Amino acid sequence: MNARSTMKRWELTSQQKLMIFILSMSLYGISNMITELLPEFKVGPVELKVEYFIFIPLLFAILFNPLYAALGACVGEIIFGELLLGQFGGLSELEKFIEFSLAIFIAGMLVTDPRNKRQLAIAAYVSIGIDQLLGTLIDIGKVYVGIEDLEAVPGLPESILAIEGFSFLNAMVISGTLFALLPTLYLVPRLYGKVEPLLGMKPRDGRASSSIGDFVTPRLILLGIVLVVIAGAAEFMSEADMNFFEWEWEFISNMGSGAVWISLGIAAIIFITTLIWALNRKASKRKGAAI
Repeated sequence: MNARSTMKRWELTSQQKLMIFILSMSLYGISNMITELLPEFKVGPVELKVEYFIFIPLLFAILFNPLYAALGACVGEIIFGELLLGQFGGLSELEKFIEFSLAIFIAGMLVTDPRNKRQLAIAAYVSIGIDQLLGTLIDIGKVYVGIEDLEAVPGLPESILAIEGFSFLNAMVISGTLFALLPTLYLVPRLYGKVEPLLGMKPRDGRASSSIGDFVTPRLILLGIVLVVIAGAAEFMSEADMNFFEWEWEFISNMGSGAVWISLGIAAIIFITTLIWALNRKASKRKGAAI
């Protein structure tokens, strides 16, 4: 048994896991509403817009816990970006949930030292790369299977590969650099070791070191393949009009930006309340220790 394996892995308590989940959920919900308010441009089927602020769940994944950060962000997108806006996509939401949670979880696990900028850069592009690539492959599959028509762009090759390839590169270059790489490289080193104690947690110094090979196991790869197949099947069924649980509440949908502001406000209240709870909990523990 080597020295690395003898180090005791620091485990989060149930309350700390819940705290990470809620903070990631609410803060990512706030960022989703901000992207809803930003303008977007469309060239044929290619959309030029701010996809998402993916660095937010990535920060939580790197600094705290990849699994609960990923799940929290995905649930936040459903609650604040769908349900509170009066809509729910049914089975198609499962595809986004699986792709995004896999992307954040794997990227977060890649960072073993939050001070290492090379690891942070790789994690930033891996996070958005996995999410966009899986979505692109499923979109291409839908056209080849025939459950979705190709929306050709005049002046561009009438090829689904060209259209999806351009969209993928656009997301990687623009969103990957501006909303994943740069904020991650700037914020993680500055927050590392400072925010964890404020929430009553230890920084990653207290965790056992690990390599990529420690978590990229055959079991993880097999699980990832199964989840991607499930995501693709759900999206295919949705496009083939076999969708379940899809609904839209016109009253809320017709509110337009008003519903967005309400959703943003609720997410902000949850985030601030959770933050106050975490700080009070830490103060109470410190007071108890002093006594």
